[in-house]
Amino acid sequence: MGRVADQMPEFLELVPPHIALNTWMAQLPIELEAEEISSDAGLGRVTISPVISDQPLPAFTRSTVDGYAVRAEDSYGASESLPAYLSLVGEIPMGGLAKYVLLVGQCALIHTGGMLPTGANAVVMLEHTQIVRPGEVEILRAVAAGENTLQVGEDVRAGEPVIPAGTKLRPVEIGGLMALGYTRLQVVRKPRVGILSSGDEVVPPGTVPNPGQVRDVNAYTLSALVEAAGGVPIRYGIVTDDAAALDTAVSKALPACDLLVITAGSSASARDLTAEAINRLGQPGILVHGVNIRPGKPTILAVCDGKGVIGLPGNPVSALVIAWLFVTPAVEALSGLKNRRQRQSRTAHLASNLPSQAGREDWVPVKLVEGKHEIVAEPVYGKSNLIFTLVRADGLVRIPPDVTGLNAGELVEVVFL
Repeated sequence: MGRVADQMPEFLELVPPHIALNTWMAQLPIELEAEEISSDAGLGRVTISPVISDQPLPAFTRSTVDGYAVRAEDSYGASESLPAYLSLVGEIPMGGLAKYVLLVGQCALIHTGGMLPTGANAVVMLEHTQIVRPGEVEILRAVAAGENTLQVGEDVRAGEPVIPAGTKLRPVEIGGLMALGYTRLQVVRKPRVGILSSGDEVVPPGTVPNPGQVRDVNAYTLSALVEAAGGVPIRYGIVTDDAAALDTAVSKALPACDLLVITAGSSASARDLTAEAINRLGQPGILVHGVNIRPGKPTILAVCDGKGVIGLPGNPVSALVIAWLFVTPAVEALSGLKNRRQRQSRTAHLASNLPSQAGREDWVPVKLVEGKHEIVAEPVYGKSNLIFTLVRADGLVRIPPDVTGLNAGELVEVVFL
């Protein structure tokens, strides 16, 4: 038993997750490269520099309602019992210049989005008017100057920064770019993330496993996670638990990528091989080896010759949870993302007790179900090599390291996967 114990990897210092992440990210080199794309293909891309408006929006004073363009002062005092009467000079064409100059006591029919004519400074809503005779409009309600209108530059001023650098573009930003006529855009080149699976027992998903073998799950879950974070996954296949083969594979992958992710085989010797191969890739090498978290304790975080490298546990649940906590923020940083939006979550009441070890951070899969009076988070129990533990879950609940568990009925935050 003594010799077996001696062969097990030693984690001399288990680092808290937040410290491990900060340590790694502080030394992760970030070099952003620009590329120009069509703005309509910009969803999810990150701006490399601020977008500055070269024009005001709106570019002209326009109506926000259907009604009549008026001089506001001509409506003062108007009410249903004492209406004001204005002469109708015509209709404002949509998409064109107003031909009229409103004089005292005049109005013009205008539609939503129409350009106010010269002399007008407000719009009376159609429902607050009525036609009493041809060419004359009865105003039943007074309006203030600027009422029911959008002024020039009310949305955006010329020269105003409208989208900061480091912004991940949503549909609303795409719309804003089109409103300004910006059909081309400079964004950050997507980071390339190499993904390497290792393990004598691992075979491709299309292969029928022999006894003792398992299909490669990690390469594909990690590829999807990288893509969702804004990176380009590059799969380098499966490497056996052999030092020379692993050295060859990582030495080929690292120069072609901005970040390298290695999933170790399940055995202790495989984890040792991964750590040794990473340390041979270059300086400064491994920064963290062992994180005080469950699942995922044997995580390796390194920087080698100017590239980030992370060694993940081989078990699919451990690999995905650790990648969610470490790979995602690294990819986002390499994408140039500056203002990281909070992960989506919701609160729920815990269905049962969740024990934990004091000093260790735990992440537990849960399923959200509708209770009688509240949303309930039911733990999904399963070991870290069972991928459907996460498939059956809606999200994860964090058990902080300063407690020994969470109690049934406690209000918890469920972070969506």
